[in-house]
Amino acid sequence: MSENKGRINSSKAPEAVGAYPHARRHGDLLFLSGVGPRERGRKKIPGVELDVHGNILSYDIAAQCHSVFKNVKTIVEDAGSSWNKIIDVTVFLTNMKADFKTYNKIYAEYFKDNQPCRTTIEILSLPTPIGIELKVIATID
Repeated sequence: MSENKGRINSSKAPEAVGAYPHARRHGDLLFLSGVGPRERGRKKIPGVELDVHGNILSYDIAAQCHSVFKNVKTIVEDAGSSWNKIIDVTVFLTNMKADFKTYNKIYAEYFKDNQPCRTTIEILSLPTPIGIELKVIATID
């Protein structure tokens, strides 16, 4: 993990696709940038099949959910916080009708002991060919 004036970057989380840190600390709060299911150092996205032009042929929302929750956990822990200190989650889905039921079931498994506030929003697309992204706020000592 590297930190510079509150900016936090995890050496284990996927590389950012833009000019932003993985997280930023302000006082006793930790704000994560949008986190998707990509894996560090890999071009292939878990649960996504692309054509030769980079268009989505198919995707497995369950695989993406497990991967994105793993990435969030990695970032909050590398920043010095923990999964049970997550207090707010904004979820972006690209297909609410098809994916909400699966995502909601998996979300409930991961957050059974800690239930942060949550907002789920459907959006047209995300910057990379993924179906889910999380924006998270956690407390940090």
